[in-house]
Amino acid sequence: MAEPKIRHQLFLPKPISDRLDALAAKPGTSKSAILADAVTAWLNRRGSNELDDRFGMRLDRMTNALGRIERDGHILLETLALFVRYELAIHAPLAENDQAGRAIAAKRFEAFIAQVGRQIAAGRRTIGNDPERIP
Repeated sequence: MAEPKIRHQLFLPKPISDRLDALAAKPGTSKSAILADAVTAWLNRRGSNELDDRFGMRLDRMTNALGRIERDGHILLETLALFVRYELAIHAPLAENDQAGRAIAAKRFEAFIAQVGRQIAAGRRTIGNDPERIP
């Protein structure tokens, strides 16, 4: 059973009417079908948010990229905070020819890197914690 149709009376400018006549002159087309398709496309376009359709995926990619940048910034800040804490509170200055002290410093550096990894993996932050507390 065919879908019921409602008659509409339109007024089109002469140039648009001429283009519609030329398009409808092709076999298998009618003015009603062309106008129905055009109105449907226009209504569908107006019903959806064009900005979301055009820029949604790009904005999602940018949001993800900014999230990664923020995460990397937190990692860098955590690294710097732990480095400053180790440098000022734990590490003593070394003499030029102190090989034993340099070996200890190398071990401390490895411990520092391991601590940064643990802090990041656990989601803990040094900044904002009690400044008197030293791990």
